[in-house]
Formats: sequence, structure tokens, C-alpha cells
Amino acid sequence: MAESCNSRSFSWLVKSCIPDPRREIANPSSESHRGHRSSVAVVASSAAAPIFSLPDDLLLECLGRVSSSSLPSLPLVCRRFALLLDSPDFFHLRRLHGRLRRSIHAVSVSDLAVLTSATLPLASTAADSWEVTAFPLPFSPQISDGSGSFSHARAVPVGRSVYLIGRGATILYDTWTGHIASRSPTLFPRKKFAAAAIAGKIYVAGGSSRTSAVEEYDPSADEWKVIAEAPRRRYGCVGAAAGGVFYVAGGLRVGSGRALDAHVCAGSVDAYHVAGRGWLRPRAVPGGGCVVGACGVGEHVYILASHAVEISFWRWEVGGRGRRGGDWTRLDPPPVPSRVGLGGAVLFSCAAVGADRMAAVVHVSAVRGGTVDEAAASADGAVLVYDIPGGEWTRGPDLPPGFRRAACAGVEC
Repeated sequence: MAESCNSRSFSWLVKSCIPDPRREIANPSSESHRGHRSSVAVVASSAAAPIFSLPDDLLLECLGRVSSSSLPSLPLVCRRFALLLDSPDFFHLRRLHGRLRRSIHAVSVSDLAVLTSATLPLASTAADSWEVTAFPLPFSPQISDGSGSFSHARAVPVGRSVYLIGRGATILYDTWTGHIASRSPTLFPRKKFAAAAIAGKIYVAGGSSRTSAVEEYDPSADEWKVIAEAPRRRYGCVGAAAGGVFYVAGGLRVGSGRALDAHVCAGSVDAYHVAGRGWLRPRAVPGGGCVVGACGVGEHVYILASHAVEISFWRWEVGGRGRRGGDWTRLDPPPVPSRVGLGGAVLFSCAAVGADRMAAVVHVSAVRGGTVDEAAASADGAVLVYDIPGGEWTRGPDLPPGFRRAACAGVEC
């Protein structure tokens, strides 16, 4: 098959799996034609045999070259295609043939039960424009008390899928096929919590005054379970994962009882070692900054902190000795107007994009007095991309207006 797969070659691929109705007998009830029908069935089976007779590795080679626009049709052809599409080998072949694009996905759910996705492919040189698609949900995105589930959702990528985790609800969004499905909600309702994925499983912590439980989600079993109790009960925290460790940073510390007794955790970080089932306590982010965004890339954690008059950018070196791990390195800050840090008005939705870049999407909320100043408003929805080897920030196309509060994730699709 050629390097590129056009609609004509894909049509042949689909037709080879479907028997040709013109080969059927006009009067199937006739006894005299039974023997002839058998021979025609053999002929039809032989006609369909070329694609079905291929072993899985060769069939994967063919399917691995299909264009991205044709991927949603593959699972509809036959069950075998659907199973091969879900296999890890298919993902690796797509990458090998250069069919995968490193992209930022901004995902939001409306009150009208519609999931909308904005996709920004990041080429090796420059970012393209946003591609917006909308999908109706096969269920209602509401929870028992009638409040919206996804107003402060976290988007966590696992393979080609994005799990949108909200308060009492979870959505699986397949970025290849556009398939959407409801998944089990977290055991405890959470809002403004930390979330990240490690080795194909999702971990969440914080976002509740009722519990300090850390939950683990197994996508294959669609099941949540409590695996640990966090050292601090946080609200408004952010999460990251690197080197097999789940990091929970920033936010407010809340207590139990009638009075929440909340005070700022600011730059403090708790770290849960998944394999070792134990807690580490890295040093707090230097300078007394308040963590407003975090992301894990490879063996490093990148953190953005607000210092009221500026935004600082830090890298945590994973793998140091002792319970406090490594050390912090200060990096060049992102090109965001300094005034957006006033009053804690800015948050960042950070996402790893491959192994050499991260994206930080700016979210600006109301500052003191309930207003947003001109500099802050101009930065809302800005997309900032950090090139890790080069140590440089660039600004990509701003988020579309309807996505300014969307959860973001980096996916190869």
C-alpha cells in the first residue's frame, strides 16, 4: 500500500470486508439452487479473503497508514478492525509512519449535554490553528444535586484518550475516533483537585473537605479505589506525574468540622511514590510563591508560581536521594504580562506535549473588586509553549472564546 491512504484505497479496504450482494441468488428459497448458492458463497468468501486472510501484523501495517480523517470509520468496518485499532501495536505503527500529531486538546462540556473539543496540532516549527468539533453526549452531564459536573474538571490523557474528570462524573473521550462514553465517577465528589496519570492509571487527590483519600483509577476495569491518605487535605491544588511519582501541589489546606480552618499551602508539595506506596515531601517552591500550574515531562516536574507581582517558572529534579527527592532549578518565566498575577487572578492549565515540550494555557479570574484589568483580560486564553531542550517560550494561537475555562491535555492523535 502507498505511504498515503486516500479515500479510494480506504473504500477498497472496507469493501473487501463486506460480501458483494450482487453475488447472492435471486430466489434463496428454491431447492434447485441450493447447491449453486453454496458454490457462489465460496466465490464470495474468496473475494473477501484477501484482507481477512492477512495476518494481524500485515493488516496492522495497512491500517497504520490510514489517514486521520478515516480513523473514525475503522471500528465500524468489523470487530477485527476495532480490536486492532485498540492494540498498542497500532499506536506504535502510527507513530512510526508519522501519522501521529502532538496536539493540545481543550475539552469542555456544555449545559446542553454537548462535549466540545478544540485541537491545536503542534508541528516541529510552529503551531497550526485550532480545530473545533462538537459531540452530543449519550447521557446527562449532571449529578444528583443538579449542579454542573464539569465546571472545574481535570483532563487526564491516557494513550490516545482523554479522561475528563468532574465532580461526580467522568467522561472518556477518544481523540482518534470521537467516541464518547460515561465512566465511573470518583468515589468522593471533588472540585479543583489534583489529577495525573502514571503507567496507564489515573490518580486524584484533594478537592474535598470530607476526605484526604488518594484514589486510583484503572481504565481497563473502569474502577476507582482508595490507595492512600494524603498528608494534607487540599482544595484548589494541581497535580503532576514524573518518575512514577504523583505530585500534589499548592492550594488551600482545609480541615474537618464546621469551620474549614483553611489557610494557604502556597508552594508546598506532597509526593506519592506509586510503586513504593509511600509519601515523599519535597521542599516547597522557593520564594514563597503560590503554585498555579504544574506538569510532569519525563523525569522532571515543571511548576508555575504566582508571586503577586510576577510569575516564576521552576523545574523539580526527580530522583534525588532522601525523602525530599531532588532540588529546584529556576527557569525563564513565560511571556505573560506581570500584572495578571495581582490578587491571584491567574491559573494555568499545563500539559506535556511529547517528551520535549509543555503547554501552559492561561486562565484569568476576577481580581480584587470583581474586575479584570486590561493586561489580565488580554492574556486570558493565551497558549504558551515551552521548548524544553531550547529553554524558550513561544506563544501559540489563543484559545477560541468558548474554551477560556476548558480543561487541557496533550495527546498524540
